[in-house]
Amino acid sequence: MRRLLALVVIFVAVLGLTALGVWQVQRLMWKTALIETVNARVNAPPQPLRAGPDGWPAFTAERDEYRRVTLSGHFRHDKETQVYALTDLGAGYWVMTPLETPDGLVMVNRGFVPTDKRDPATRAAGQVSGEVQVTGLVRLSQNKGWLFSQPNDPAKDQWFLRDVAQIAQARQVAVPGWFIDAEAAPVPGGLPQGGLTVVRFTNNHLVYALTWFTLAGGLAGVSLWLSRRGRRKDGN
Repeated sequence: MRRLLALVVIFVAVLGLTALGVWQVQRLMWKTALIETVNARVNAPPQPLRAGPDGWPAFTAERDEYRRVTLSGHFRHDKETQVYALTDLGAGYWVMTPLETPDGLVMVNRGFVPTDKRDPATRAAGQVSGEVQVTGLVRLSQNKGWLFSQPNDPAKDQWFLRDVAQIAQARQVAVPGWFIDAEAAPVPGGLPQGGLTVVRFTNNHLVYALTWFTLAGGLAGVSLWLSRRGRRKDGN
């Protein structure tokens, strides 16, 4: 009786582990397709970004994030916001500045500045005036951070998330709920430094799938061994 119960438990465990393996295979297929889609977007020729009759488009992550676009206007440096950033270049800030276009304002992440260059006065040459052309990637508003990231504190002008709606409210500007990550481009003085968008996805689903299938196979082997051992005992 105990052997039968053990076999039933093992059988259920094998089914569960196999289901987890199949799920990871499905996740692998989804992640692979996502990576291919994003790679195609970031390497495509930039498309002009214009507002339609109903205003700026409502972008979604599945359809639009990391699309490469281009638009022209002039920066509203008086509405600049510096958002804390930890990049391959070290700690510093993203420079978020509204770009005034013929169709309205759009928030642009102009790029990275080190901590000692947070104050725009320390990088005055980079506060370009006149019309500029911005090419970059569509990004959705960053409403959630990592596990230990701090929330924004608009009252103290301390920013840790590129939350477009919150920044727009603090700066009293009307912008759509997404922003443009500017590509690397020549800037007087070299700052802000664009082109630091991280387009990298972890894809460990194959390893996870093999782990679950291996465990399922191991338990199936144990089940077969117990079954044969039981039959030999019964035969004796």
